[in-house]
Amino acid sequence: MSASFEQQTQELHLESTLDSVELADQTALELARKVGFDEDDQNSISMAVRECMVNAVAHGNKYNARKKVYLKLEAAPGTLVVSIGDEGDGFKDNDVPDPLAQENLLKQSGRGLLLMRAFMDECEHESRVPQGTLVRMVKRLGAA
Repeated sequence: MSASFEQQTQELHLESTLDSVELADQTALELARKVGFDEDDQNSISMAVRECMVNAVAHGNKYNARKKVYLKLEAAPGTLVVSIGDEGDGFKDNDVPDPLAQENLLKQSGRGLLLMRAFMDECEHESRVPQGTLVRMVKRLGAA
């Protein structure tokens, strides 16, 4: 980690497209490198950001061109906080099928939340006002 690194915040309002997934990933990785995360942690952050962005674009906003995805990255020495919000109808944990259940093992979707929780040190979601979902994920240097 650079001795001159200080807290940094970036906020973007992105289109509801898969191109936005790539932009969010690259922006998060750039900050993760500045914070000092190693390659394994960078890969974990990348996977979590990609999963969350795809969920926001595809499931939340349903590719609606009028709806935006909100990305906020907060980097401080030793920590990266990623917040991603959509303008969709929202969801409840109980509505998301268990991706580890036998009947869901071969399904192509449904693993996003599981992967985000596995790759990040914290992962929580809440409803946005007036509508949508906000997911907040935290990764810390040296966390097990």
